[in-house]
This record gives sequence, C-alpha cells and structure tokens, in this order.
Amino acid sequence: TKYVGQLGEFGDARRASVGDRLLERVVETGSLVIRTLGRDRAGEIAFHRFLSAPSVSCKEMVETLSRNTASACKGRRILAVQDTTEINFSGREENREGLGPAGDGVAAGFFMHPVVAVDADSEAVLGLVDVQIWTRDKDVDKEARRRRKLEDKESYRWLIGTERASHVLNDADSIVMVADRECDIFSTFARRPQNVDMIVRAAHDRVLHSGGSLFTAPDSWTELGRMKVVVEPRRSGEPGRTTTVALRAGVVEINRPRRGFNRGDPKTVSLTLVEAREVGAPAVGEPLMWRLLTTIEASTSAEAEEIVRLYRLRWRIEEIFRSLKRDGMQLEETQLHRADRIFKLAMVGLEAATRTVQLVDARDGSQRPASDVINTELLPAAEVIGKTLEGKTYRQKNPHPPQSLAWLSWIVARLGGWNCYYKPPGPKTMRAGWNRFSMMAVGFAMAN
Repeated sequence: TKYVGQLGEFGDARRASVGDRLLERVVETGSLVIRTLGRDRAGEIAFHRFLSAPSVSCKEMVETLSRNTASACKGRRILAVQDTTEINFSGREENREGLGPAGDGVAAGFFMHPVVAVDADSEAVLGLVDVQIWTRDKDVDKEARRRRKLEDKESYRWLIGTERASHVLNDADSIVMVADRECDIFSTFARRPQNVDMIVRAAHDRVLHSGGSLFTAPDSWTELGRMKVVVEPRRSGEPGRTTTVALRAGVVEINRPRRGFNRGDPKTVSLTLVEAREVGAPAVGEPLMWRLLTTIEASTSAEAEEIVRLYRLRWRIEEIFRSLKRDGMQLEETQLHRADRIFKLAMVGLEAATRTVQLVDARDGSQRPASDVINTELLPAAEVIGKTLEGKTYRQKNPHPPQSLAWLSWIVARLGGWNCYYKPPGPKTMRAGWNRFSMMAVGFAMAN
C-alpha cells in the first residue's frame, strides 16, 4: 500500500514524509520562514526541495485535505463557509516572480479563496473543503468586466466553491453555504446545487418582483423577537461586544439583474430575507445591521435566530485567516521568490492555520470525535501512544472517552510536556505535543 501523507502522496513516500514534517513544523513554530522550520541546513534544503518539486502540487494538497474533511463530515450538519483573503507583498516585491497586482492594483500579491467545513451543532472547524489560488492580470478593463459572463469573472469563485462543497460533502446530513456580501450574486443563488442551502449577507438593495426594494421590505414586517449577538472585533486587539438585535423575516422574490447575467438563469429567484437590526445605538461605531438572504424558510423567531447563529459562524474562517497572516504565521513575510513555491507554502500554512484553530478548540474537553482533527487511520497509533503516557494512579489516566477529541488532546498535551496534576496546557505545549504525536503516529502507520 502506498503511503499517502497528510498533504498528499506526491509520487514518493519519502517526499510525502517531508511534507508531513513541514506541516508539523509550521503548526509547532507558528512560522513560515524556511530557515526556522528546517532547524539546520539539511532540513532547510529538504523543505526547499519539497516546495520546488514539480510532483508537489497545490491541487493534490487540496484533494487530499478535502478527502480527510469529507470523512469527518459524514452524517453531520455542515456549514461550508467560504471567503477570500488577499496576500499583499507591498514593500517586499523585489525579485518576486509570477505574481500579479494585489487589491490596491500596485503591490505584488495573490488571492486565496478557501471553503472551510464547520459543524453546525458543535460549531467546530472540521477542515478544508476546497481552496482556489489565483493572480490578477495587470491590465483589466473594468467596464468590459461588468459585461462578462459570470464564468469569466473572479466572482465565479463563489459558485465554484459552492459546487465543490456539494461534491465533497455529499455524505453530510445537510450542507449550508455561508458567505459575506461579496457572494451576493444572482447567478450563485439561481444555480446552487440542490443539496446545498445558502445564507449570504445582502450587499445590493435589489428591486423586488412585486415592487419596492429589498432593504425597505422589512419595514412593514412584524418583529418576530429579539436575541443577543456577539459582535467580533474587526482588528486584533480590539474588544468585541454583545448587543441585542430585533429580528424580522419574510419571503422576497428578487429580479434577475439587467447586466452580467446568463440567459439560462431564471428571471426571478424566491428567497427568505432575515433582518437583524441592532436595538439602540452602540457606544462606538455604527449600529449592527445584517440582512441575510437564505434559501431556508424562516417564519418564527426561533427559525430567524438559527439563521443568524449560523451566519455568525462565518467568523471561524476569519480566525484561520488571522492565524495565517499578520497576527500569526505572517505569510506576507516569506522570503520565497517564485509564485509556484509561494502558493505551495501558502497551502501548507492554510492547513496549519486550520489545525491551530482546531487545537485551541480541543482544549475545551469536547466530546467531539478525534477524527475531527486526525485521520481515522491514525487512531490505532493514538491508542498505543496514549497507553505509554498513562501512570498507575487514577489521576495519571486519560479521563476522557476513548477516541474523543478530549481524549486525543490529553495525549497531545502529555507529549508536549504537560503535567496532568497542574493547570490546563497552553498553546505552546499543545503545538509541541502535536508535532511529536504526528511524527510518532505517522511512523506507526508507515510501519504497519
């Protein structure tokens, strides 16, 4: 049986093993600097060779990671959260090859658009479903772009992400695609796969088929109820806040736009609009206003509250972006020059950022299955490793149900040097333990 690493097979078991080592070193150190990851000259050269190898591709990484995520999602209610992040090398463009203009149109950069699976009930991050990476052309006619078909625009990525979620997560109990305002595209609603529902924050005050506009429609609707909402901070270091919103919901029929549509799209699409409007004015900033377009029915206060709760979980992908970029691994600071190698490192970093979020979740003693974080093929290795870490007394035993995520986190923490008599393990301990566990578990799997 060929050994398939955590990132892929890449045509060679040794190369796959190097990929595993690179991923674990990124998780442990929180760095994407090859010199730091390699530890010594030999390790540094090994990682450079891995990233430059033609057989190592982002496509295979995405396929491997999505298979693992699909396994964790079977039979569960899943949110497919998608969003775009920009990697901007402003001030660090020297000798960069193969990149395009970033969002400002000046600096060199590229874009990543992942789809992340989140358990709708436990709110846990389960893994990556899909990742699109691209660069922009330097000369783009904005007026001509508006007249293009959706397939010829960057915004087509939203429909691709939705279709990919439909395919990868086919064995899930249900799939709800969640996205912010950039995804408010008529064709994305019109062409959604039948097994995928959608919750998208409205960006456009559309004309309704019955007359009037989308944003003013709720003014005549009865308030269904009120709920508390936690508003996440926009920037690292800023405090979040909790506020109360009034909920209204109703059915709206939106018209097909006059430009940029495909003739195969229907003339109208019927959706539910849920409005969450902040009661009163906040001490700082503008009042919260979420207008959520969804394919899910919502006519009661409880149903509207659930739509708002599910939309709030979009923030989980923002946590991953923060871990990948300036507040974490600082992908923008990489010294790699060629675009193809930068893209591969970005894929490794994105998976490492996802695992970092999962490790933080794991410390809460959750009864989620360990397969949320590791492949089921590694569970026998975890059982063997765990037995060697237990002592004779009750307090030295793993107190959690076998094969639960809490059970796995106890093993990882012990490998990281945690003393089970003292306070819960910190992030540094968890990262170090994860690195040791992964190397031991992969070695066990290869030997057996």
